[in-house]
Amino acid sequence: MDVIHLVFLDVVLPILLLMTLGMFLQKKFDFHLRTITKLITYCFMPAAVFLNISQSAFDYQLMGQLFLYLLLFMSSLMLLGTGLAKLLKLETPERAALKNSISLMNAGNYGLPISQLIFSANPLGVSIQIFIIVIQNILTYSYGLYNLMSASKSILNILKALVRLPIIHALILGLVFQISDVPLPNFALIPLEQLADAFMALALFLLGAQLANIKLKAFHQVIVWSLLGRLFVSPALALLFIYLLGIDGVMAQSLLIASALPTSRNTATLALEHQVAPELHAQVVLYSTLVSSITVTVVIYVSMVLF
Repeated sequence: MDVIHLVFLDVVLPILLLMTLGMFLQKKFDFHLRTITKLITYCFMPAAVFLNISQSAFDYQLMGQLFLYLLLFMSSLMLLGTGLAKLLKLETPERAALKNSISLMNAGNYGLPISQLIFSANPLGVSIQIFIIVIQNILTYSYGLYNLMSASKSILNILKALVRLPIIHALILGLVFQISDVPLPNFALIPLEQLADAFMALALFLLGAQLANIKLKAFHQVIVWSLLGRLFVSPALALLFIYLLGIDGVMAQSLLIASALPTSRNTATLALEHQVAPELHAQVVLYSTLVSSITVTVVIYVSMVLF
């Protein structure tokens, strides 16, 4: 069996199985998904973020490369979405869907579990994914909301929402423990490890449950262009910037894999909250997640071959 089949069986298929379980059980029992989302946001994900950051050994020169890469990469995706929206002469709701779906990726519920599977023996890969999650959260509640033309969210309210995000607190606290090199006592470490270990399964279960209520419909042109931008052009741009900046090894692998992640589920959540083409946003998330099972497999294989 060749390597690409092994990548699919060992990395992507377990993720799809957990998502399928979430879809099946959601259809059967109709869980209150907002409660599960709050559990992940305020408990399981912060524990995983804190442990990975506090227990990783950082090369701060690499961190400089990471921030420069993210600046170039994220800016190029925003320019791509804006350019395509103007070229296609889309209406405001469709324009928001296209721009957000290309720029905002599912780095948390989808990307972090993938990193935990691939880089289980190298915490640096997982730590890089965590930094990407933080940047994506900041983009979602600033650039993403701006695209949705929300009148209910001022800049001050957006900043307040960002400051309240538990993942930001976990990141800062993790950096404090990492820099000071203070070990956690076992009575704190053990429950944190148990919460972090549970994060991957619960996050993928929730993603599947959220997708269970979205119906497949005919392709809208926004969906086609979103898939091309998020799943194909994005990895190509990532590879370009990785080579331009001379990034190599685990960091290059992690960044390339992250670039191929499907559209963030938060785009559909925000669109529903602010009533900006919610069905179109949900369709983009669904199709992007389905197609990514193939494209992510290929990108993982390419990252292993190249780096």
